[in-house]
Amino acid sequence: MVTRVGILGARGYAALELIKILLRHAGVEIAVLTSRQPEQLHVCQVHPQLAGRLDCELEQFNLEALVGNVDVVFSCLPHAASAEVVSQLVDAGIKVIDFSADYRLNDVDVYKHWYEVDHPDPGRVGKVPYGLPELYREQIRGASLVANPGCYPTSAALPLVPLVRAGLVSSAGIVIDSKSGVSGAGRTPKMGTLFPECNESISAYGIGAHRHTPEINQLLSAAAGEDVEVVFTPHLVPMNRGILTTAYADLATDASEQELMEVLQAAYGDEPFVQVVEGLPATSHVAGTNYCHLTARRVGNKVVLVSCLDNLVKGAAGAAVQNYNLLMGLDETTGLVDGAVI
Repeated sequence: MVTRVGILGARGYAALELIKILLRHAGVEIAVLTSRQPEQLHVCQVHPQLAGRLDCELEQFNLEALVGNVDVVFSCLPHAASAEVVSQLVDAGIKVIDFSADYRLNDVDVYKHWYEVDHPDPGRVGKVPYGLPELYREQIRGASLVANPGCYPTSAALPLVPLVRAGLVSSAGIVIDSKSGVSGAGRTPKMGTLFPECNESISAYGIGAHRHTPEINQLLSAAAGEDVEVVFTPHLVPMNRGILTTAYADLATDASEQELMEVLQAAYGDEPFVQVVEGLPATSHVAGTNYCHLTARRVGNKVVLVSCLDNLVKGAAGAAVQNYNLLMGLDETTGLVDGAVI
């Protein structure tokens, strides 16, 4: 059975990655692409990489055109704009995987503080499964709406959560240092991501103010059973894609490095897309794939965790397809395991 899907906000990098994955997914037909821009362009005019691979025009959002024509929608719209239309789609019986932050946080006040807008669909806040299958698989199965996770929170939570849950590290004083390729800033031109500005340069940004901070805090608080507040500093590095995260935490026990690794192996030994590796991970090891590589080192009375993933795949489109597969009762790896996205 083939499912007809729609993609909202199809101009961006994550949407392009999603399209490339879905084109090789045997159970999917891409039926509708939308854009908030007024001009109606063929998708190949926006994404020349798709020439000869997809024949579809980018349209304005029209609820009536989607109802009865698609079964699942991937919303790649920005925060607030996404919830305004997602609520209509879910009410109309269409399953939605939302790439924005609109349904990731469980508290409308926290959302308003960090995103500086009132939530357009407050009644659903706190009731939507967080779309990180390695942590919330059972909640995702059969849901009508899934909040696709942020790329930085995925890279931070996957190594930290098992150790926090096991009580091996202190939930206080966690420091997370992440470095991301420029595609993480999106396709809309910004001064800091222009080539002359970011090439041959690494810069920190959003210190104490990055909007993925409350998402990370929420994930680790759930694991710890108490409030957790991390120090999170993201950096922009002059490469197209990839995230490398290094997390530092105080040991709560005298666990050896081997014991730390064994806890991670026990958590992810059966996971198709998380690899606990002996060597130090690098972004080139996972580029274009849906894999996350992670490892642990003990340094004195601290643990140093290193993880890496492709921000456009495991950090966005690949995670969305994982969630789609769970929603539709398919093998979770469908469309995601036959090599890099090209």
